[in-house]
Amino acid sequence: MTTAAEKPAESHVFEADVARLLHMMVHSVYSDRNVFLRELISNAADACEKLRYEAIETPSLLGTDVESRITITLDEEKQQLIVEDNGIGMSREEMVEALGTIARSGTRAFIERIEASKANEGAQLIGQFGVGFYSCFMVAERVDVISRRAGSQEASHWFSDGKGSYTVSPVDTAEAPARGTRITLHLMEDAKEYTSRWTVERIVKEQSGHVPVAIRLFDKPGSEPVQVTDGTALWTKSKNEVTKDEYTDFYRGTSGQYDEPALTVHFRAEGRHEYTALAFVPSSQPFDMFDPDRKGRMKLYVKRVFITDDAELLPRYLRFVRGLVDTADLPLNVSREMIQESPILSSIRKGVTSRIISGIEKLAETEADSFLKLWENFGPVLKEGIYEDFERRSQLLALSRFRTTSSGEGYRSLGDYVKDAKDGQSAIYYLAGGSLEQLKSSPQLEGFRARSVEVLLLTDSIDSFWVMNAPEFEGKTFKSITQGSADLSQFPKTDSQQAAEPEMAASTQAFIAFAKDKLADQVADVRASDRLTESAVCLVAPEEGYDRQMEKILQGAGRLQSVTKPILEINPDHPTIKAIAAGEGDLPFREDAALLLLDEARILDGDKPADPRAFAERLARVFERAVR
Repeated sequence: MTTAAEKPAESHVFEADVARLLHMMVHSVYSDRNVFLRELISNAADACEKLRYEAIETPSLLGTDVESRITITLDEEKQQLIVEDNGIGMSREEMVEALGTIARSGTRAFIERIEASKANEGAQLIGQFGVGFYSCFMVAERVDVISRRAGSQEASHWFSDGKGSYTVSPVDTAEAPARGTRITLHLMEDAKEYTSRWTVERIVKEQSGHVPVAIRLFDKPGSEPVQVTDGTALWTKSKNEVTKDEYTDFYRGTSGQYDEPALTVHFRAEGRHEYTALAFVPSSQPFDMFDPDRKGRMKLYVKRVFITDDAELLPRYLRFVRGLVDTADLPLNVSREMIQESPILSSIRKGVTSRIISGIEKLAETEADSFLKLWENFGPVLKEGIYEDFERRSQLLALSRFRTTSSGEGYRSLGDYVKDAKDGQSAIYYLAGGSLEQLKSSPQLEGFRARSVEVLLLTDSIDSFWVMNAPEFEGKTFKSITQGSADLSQFPKTDSQQAAEPEMAASTQAFIAFAKDKLADQVADVRASDRLTESAVCLVAPEEGYDRQMEKILQGAGRLQSVTKPILEINPDHPTIKAIAAGEGDLPFREDAALLLLDEARILDGDKPADPRAFAERLARVFERAVR
């Protein structure tokens, strides 16, 4: 027996993000608190899987107790619920790291989203994202954790009331599991229902019925156990043997989310490589979907032994997919380096990716409404594949849906666009920017709208990148309407009442030439526009280089050493332009007008005037002239 006298107890304050999360758990009322049991069972199953993996190299870790198990013990008299596993266990240091901090990125955003939500939305968020171990404070006024790492002669005790701090101390091994972890929940008064066998058994079967570790239930200390689940891995069954509810339960248990899968892909591949894949597309966005590291969450198993969740089994543009791959074609002691370089895994990655994309394509064909919900959640991420995945670029382009000037409140595919393109139209026109409202009011759209030429409205940051990488779709190139000439003269305007455009007045030509000279240090050119019908001016990028939005993105990221001078386009038929052009004898006014028109174009483009004070002074002088 190992005594604990030589190592004193240590108290710690929770990491700030954990403290905020615990405060929400203790002081909020959620409609479904059952999630805590699923989270504790999921952690216990992970611990058992990790032990199986480590025991490949160190069989002695298993000793004579080779069968993984999870036990739940209910104690109505003491008002306790105990979850115990014989998995890998934790050392003292691992306890502090695992139970005192939140390591996964994206946690802060998740917490802020919960805090900003209404009470009924909070429950959905908790269930949707999962909160791991901390969820037990929804039902417990105190939690005790005793753990002993496999192969260790020491055990540790962690306890907290969830009010800001926790204590870790040594404990005699006689009071600890032979290995693994025992979590004792001292239940709140309003959580006594979790000492009922029927309540707990129902929750376990509903939420954790397919974890790959058998679960036994003791309805009171010392009673005979009841086996609630047999630990059969769901993915080993034929998909014809699995119900929709069973898939949903498994998805929730393995993903840590509490929504329903929008798409389930389950298959067994045979031939050159044999493996089973079970993948789920969520019906809501995982909170870590936009993490900078863009890591996926697919798990790799070898012969039902969990190996890693860091194997990059899918390309990063499918990182929202949850699930696993189980293969017998890799050795159980596969190293991280071998995983990264394995041609077997490369082949598996290719096969699973193809099946998931095919599943999404089938959903688009057969369940359009369900697909559009999927697209609204994951479209921005899927479009990363157009930029990164040359092999599947055509597939992903065909899958993509867009807001356009013709889509109303819905979406259009590129196939729809090409089918309805104008006679002689050789390009797919697009406009990229920060928001749909901003794009719809963009002056660059006016000439296209007047001729009923459809334009894609692109609001995701990735859009500016993939349109540069995608040379064409069904023979039509992608062209930004904020770059180069519009070439709209080939398309007649749809307004039948509109007379033929008159020849530009000589005074207007003279003013455009004057503005070009005056603004030469700020713009590459000043020219008459055929893309403007309502606004007086707009800015466009030169034919070569980046379009306006791409240049803004690169400039904001510090990736441009110098900014290309834009082109100022002037609408020669606009009343303001005609009035300015008529004032040929007033040189100061014409200079102010040229500079004000450039700043107006900047504002319409979402930028600020180059010199706000000078802009205000010029505007004041123009006002003074107007009221003389």
